[in-house]
Amino acid sequence: MGFDEEWGRLRAAAVSAGARPSAVDPTAQAREAALEQLADFRSRVVLVPLDPRGGLWTAELGGLDWRCVFSDEEALGRFAEARGEGDREWTYRRVVGARLLDELVPALDFPCGVAWNAAGPDGTVFPPIRGIVPDAAALGGEAAA
Repeated sequence: MGFDEEWGRLRAAAVSAGARPSAVDPTAQAREAALEQLADFRSRVVLVPLDPRGGLWTAELGGLDWRCVFSDEEALGRFAEARGEGDREWTYRRVVGARLLDELVPALDFPCGVAWNAAGPDGTVFPPIRGIVPDAAALGGEAAA
C-alpha cells in the first residue's frame, strides 16, 4: 500500500470515529494564559512599596496610575536598580493580590492598574478593567468614569 492509500485509510478511520483535527485558537490560548496569570497573582502575597508618607507607592505611565508590586525582594531590587534608586531603602507592605485588586484599588478616587514585577523578565500589568478589578473601579465604571 502506498502513502496516498494509507493516508486515505487513516483519514477515513478518523472521520468514522468522529475525530476532528483540533484547531488551535491563539486568542483563546492567550486569554487562558492571562486568566491563569491573574489567578496566580490573586493568590499570592506581594510586596507593595510605600511612599514617603507611608501610603502605597504609585507611578504614572501612559496617562494612568499604577501600583507597582513585586513577588519578592529580588524583584523589588531589580526595579529599584532600573530606576537608579538601588542605594536607598525601600519600605513595603505585604498584601494579598486579591485584596489589592478587590479592595485597595477600588478605594482610590482615580483609576489605577497594578504592575507586577516591573523591570523583570516576568513582569505583567493588570489594567483597571472589568474582570480584573470590580466594575465600579474599572475604566468606564461608575467611580472611574
